Amino acid sequence: MLTFGSTVIGVHDVQRATAFWSAALDFEPTSPGDETWIILQAKDGSGKRLSLALSETPLQEHPRIHLDLYADDQAAEIERLKGLGALEVDWDLYPEDPDFVVLADTEGNRFCVIDSA
Repeated sequence: MLTFGSTVIGVHDVQRATAFWSAALDFEPTSPGDETWIILQAKDGSGKRLSLALSETPLQEHPRIHLDLYADDQAAEIERLKGLGALEVDWDLYPEDPDFVVLADTEGNRFCVIDSA
């Protein structure tokens, strides 16, 4: 039997990414971690996890895998994430009337903030 463990994001600076994703998602480290690896877990006890691993791999302009974050107040969440260091991406693949905005974390990893209202 398999169970889902966590999604792993490659980063150049594990500490910086830990600060961003912990604040963005209200997660906390499950162990001290180090400069090469850390697992973050949701503070709400839901069991959701995000792992950050040191990576030298170059960023992909159009990544094959990314996070979709659902927001009941999309505009407010985008501004909050930008305040944490996220940047809005000039995304060339938006559909006509998108319900999502593409951002990049402090490492340049792209993710979507989706309007779930």
